[in-house]
Amino acid sequence: MSAGLWQWLAQGDSVTRGTAAVMLIMSVLSWVVILYKLWFMTVARRCIPQAMDAFWQMPDIVQAQAGVKALDRQALVLPMVNALSAETAQPQTASASRPLAERADAGLRLMRGLRAALGSASRQLQWGQTLLATIGATAPFVGLLGTVWGIHHALAVLAGTGQVGIEQLAGPVGEALVMTAAGLAVALPAVLAYNLMGRSASTLEALLEGFAHDLQAQFGAGAS
Repeated sequence: MSAGLWQWLAQGDSVTRGTAAVMLIMSVLSWVVILYKLWFMTVARRCIPQAMDAFWQMPDIVQAQAGVKALDRQALVLPMVNALSAETAQPQTASASRPLAERADAGLRLMRGLRAALGSASRQLQWGQTLLATIGATAPFVGLLGTVWGIHHALAVLAGTGQVGIEQLAGPVGEALVMTAAGLAVALPAVLAYNLMGRSASTLEALLEGFAHDLQAQFGAGAS
């Protein structure tokens, strides 16, 4: 069947070969994203709690910043600590000479910095999710398109040979149906990875939001 499938692709037109190429590209992209996110989430699930614990065990913000930096390999927690450090170390200058963003209450400035840090971490955690969702949703239809077009092309070729029997149809039609199976084979890993990675990302985002809330509650009032 494999040799027959390659022969069928070689004899197919540009639409058939283009559809097969698109599915191959989609498969490669999805697996690159899946493997990268699997590594990223595995490291993040270990490093984020360690970095948070290290922060609360340090005697001051400077040492806490250094401890978090050593543990936070993907810089998911560190930007929030940097925002806190920058706010506590910011010198007080004349109000008229300061930018508008710096004239706000210190607690509000800290909240703004934490919100920006959370947004950056969320973008890292959600990276690739849109691609996985797109591939999972479209790959079956791309495979179905390849099947329909392949059957149409095979019937057109066989019709030009004269009398057509079931034996002549079985091979080309069966090979064309492989395109549908290929589309499902591309889509299923992407859908499963999207769901699993999305759940992991949501869990980690909740941890980060809780940490940001704790920072704001403990240091925001003091900064004011």
